[in-house]
Amino acid sequence: MKKKLLKILVCPVCKGQLQYRSRQNELVCERDRLAYPVRKNVPVLLRSDARKLDDDQ
Repeated sequence: MKKKLLKILVCPVCKGQLQYRSRQNELVCERDRLAYPVRKNVPVLLRSDARKLDDDQ
Protein backbone atom coordinates (compact mmCIF):
# COMPACT_ATOMS: atom_id res chain seq x y z
CA MET A 1 0.00 0.00 0.00
CA LYS A 2 1.47 3.33 -1.00
CA LYS A 3 2.07 5.81 1.81
CA LYS A 4 0.76 8.66 -0.31
CA LEU A 5 -2.57 6.87 -0.72
CA LEU A 6 -2.77 6.07 2.98
CA LYS A 7 -2.55 9.76 3.82
CA ILE A 8 -5.72 10.60 1.91
CA LEU A 9 -7.86 7.54 2.69
CA VAL A 10 -10.27 7.81 5.61
CA CYS A 11 -12.82 5.56 7.23
CA PRO A 12 -16.12 5.90 5.35
CA VAL A 13 -18.06 5.66 8.63
CA CYS A 14 -16.33 8.15 10.96
CA LYS A 15 -13.87 9.86 8.56
CA GLY A 16 -11.03 8.85 10.89
CA GLN A 17 -7.53 7.73 10.01
CA LEU A 18 -6.94 4.20 8.73
CA GLN A 19 -3.96 1.99 9.58
CA TYR A 20 -2.63 -0.51 7.03
CA ARG A 21 -1.95 -4.03 8.31
CA SER A 22 0.18 -5.72 5.69
CA ARG A 23 -0.02 -9.18 7.22
CA GLN A 24 -3.82 -9.22 6.93
CA ASN A 25 -3.82 -6.96 3.86
CA GLU A 26 -6.48 -4.67 5.29
CA LEU A 27 -7.09 -1.11 6.43
CA VAL A 28 -8.18 -0.76 10.04
CA CYS A 29 -10.22 1.93 11.73
CA GLU A 30 -9.46 1.70 15.46
CA ARG A 31 -12.30 4.04 16.42
CA ASP A 32 -15.04 1.95 14.76
CA ARG A 33 -13.20 -1.38 15.19
CA LEU A 34 -13.62 -2.19 11.49
CA ALA A 35 -11.16 -3.76 9.04
CA TYR A 36 -11.57 -3.04 5.33
CA PRO A 37 -10.03 -5.51 2.85
CA VAL A 38 -7.49 -4.61 0.20
CA ARG A 39 -8.03 -6.69 -2.93
CA LYS A 40 -5.52 -6.62 -5.79
CA ASN A 41 -3.99 -3.46 -4.24
CA VAL A 42 -7.38 -1.69 -4.23
CA PRO A 43 -8.92 -0.74 -0.88
CA VAL A 44 -12.56 -1.82 -0.59
CA LEU A 45 -14.04 0.83 1.68
CA LEU A 46 -17.57 -0.50 1.87
CA ARG A 47 -19.06 -1.06 5.30
CA SER A 48 -20.78 -4.19 3.99
CA ASP A 49 -17.34 -5.70 3.18
CA ALA A 50 -15.72 -4.61 6.44
CA ARG A 51 -14.87 -7.10 9.15
CA LYS A 52 -15.73 -6.25 12.76
CA LEU A 53 -12.64 -6.47 14.97
CA ASP A 54 -12.65 -8.35 18.24
CA ASP A 55 -11.61 -6.54 21.42
CA ASP A 56 -8.21 -8.24 21.37
CA GLN A 57 -7.30 -7.25 17.82
